Amino acid sequence: MTNLKDFDPKIHNLIKDEEKRQIAKIRLIASENYVTRAVLEASGNVLTNKYSEGYAHKRYYEGQEMIDEIEELAISRAKELFGADHVNVQPYSGSPANLAVYLAFLEPGDSILGLALPHGGHLTHGSKVSISGKYFNATGYELDEKSGCLNYDTIQKLALEHKPKIIIAGHTAYPRVIDFKKFRQIADEVNAILMVDMAHFAGLVAGGAHPSPVPYADVVTTTTHKTLRGPRGAMILCREEHATAIDRAVFPGLQGGPHNHTTAAIAVAMQEALQPEFKAYATQVVKNARILAEALSEKGFQLVTGGTDNHLILIDLTNKGVTGRRAAVALNAAGLVCNCNSVPFDRRKPWDPSGIRLGTAAVTSRGFKEPEMEKIAAWMDQIISDSASGKLQKSVAAEVATLCTGFPPPGLD
Repeated sequence: MTNLKDFDPKIHNLIKDEEKRQIAKIRLIASENYVTRAVLEASGNVLTNKYSEGYAHKRYYEGQEMIDEIEELAISRAKELFGADHVNVQPYSGSPANLAVYLAFLEPGDSILGLALPHGGHLTHGSKVSISGKYFNATGYELDEKSGCLNYDTIQKLALEHKPKIIIAGHTAYPRVIDFKKFRQIADEVNAILMVDMAHFAGLVAGGAHPSPVPYADVVTTTTHKTLRGPRGAMILCREEHATAIDRAVFPGLQGGPHNHTTAAIAVAMQEALQPEFKAYATQVVKNARILAEALSEKGFQLVTGGTDNHLILIDLTNKGVTGRRAAVALNAAGLVCNCNSVPFDRRKPWDPSGIRLGTAAVTSRGFKEPEMEKIAAWMDQIISDSASGKLQKSVAAEVATLCTGFPPPGLD
C-alpha cells in the first residue's frame, strides 16, 4: 500500500495496526472471519470505478460487458452452491437484504413474526428500534425458558393468533439447528411467506455441516462474510416464482448501482466454497465449537441450550458474578476477542448484559483445532475469574500472541 502510505500515512498506519491486531489476537466474534488473499484482491481494484444500475444485460449505463459477466458468475456459482432457483447478489449487506424481502411482500402495517432480539434474533427481524419493527406489525417469539431452545408449539400458536404475512426463521445468537421443515408447516398453516435468515450459518450450509433451508423456504437471505468467508456483502436466494418481486425490491426499490468490487469478491468466495477443502473447513468449525463448548462447560460456564450445533456459543455469566461487558473487555485485553450479548430472559440491559457470544469461524480459518480450543477455554476461565484485578491479562495476551504466530491467518500470511 505504498501509494496510501505516501498520501495518507494516518489511514495507512491504522490499517496496518488493525492487520497486526488480527494476526496477534484470537478472534472469537461469531460474525467475523478471515478472507483469502484472492477475495481481498477482488475486493479492491478498478471495479470500484464502475457504476452499474440494473441487472446483467439490462443496465442503464453503457460499458457493462465485464460487469455483467462478473455478476453472472457470482449468481451461477451461488445457485450451484446452495441449489437455489434464483439468486440476487446485489444487496449491500444483510440488513438491506432483509428489508428488500419485506418490500417485496409487505405493505406498511402488515404483520411479521420473528425471533425476538433478546432471544437471539436480529434487529431486522422485527425489533422496535429497527425499521422492521416501526413499519410493520412485528411479533417476537421467544425461546423456551427451561431448555433455552425454540418452542415450535409456541411459534405455531403465535402464528395462528397473529396471521403474519412473513414468518422469519434465523438468528444471530442461537446455538442450535433450526427445524426448517416445522417452520414450513407453520407457514403453510397460516399462508405465510417463510423467510430464513441464514447469515450466520450459510458457510456451514455450503460445506454440508448444517441442514439447508433452501428446500423449505420461499426466500433465504444471507450475508457473504461470517462463516461463508467472503466479502462484506449479501445475497437473496428465492424460488423462481418470487424472482421478479425480489429483484425489483433490491433495484430500484432500495438501491442504485451495486458495488461491483464486492460482487467480484462474492464470485471468488463462492468458487472457494465449491471446493472440497471448504467442506472440511465447515466440518471443523462445528467440531471446534463443540469442543470449546464442552471445555467451558466443564469449567462451570453456563451455556445457553447446554451446548451448540453450529459455530455459536452463548454463555450466561450470572453464576460467575461477572457481567458480559466486563468479561468481554477483560478478554479483549488478554487477546481473546468476543462480544457481550444478551441471554434469554436477561434481567440486565443490552449495553451491559449477562452474557457473551463466541464463534469459531475465524479461528478455524487460521487452522485451530481441538488442542487450541482447550487452550482457549483455559485462558477464558483464567481471565474471567481474574476480571476484577486484571493481573493475568498481560501474561495471557503474550501467550495468545505466541500461539498465534504458529497459525498465520488467510490473506495475512
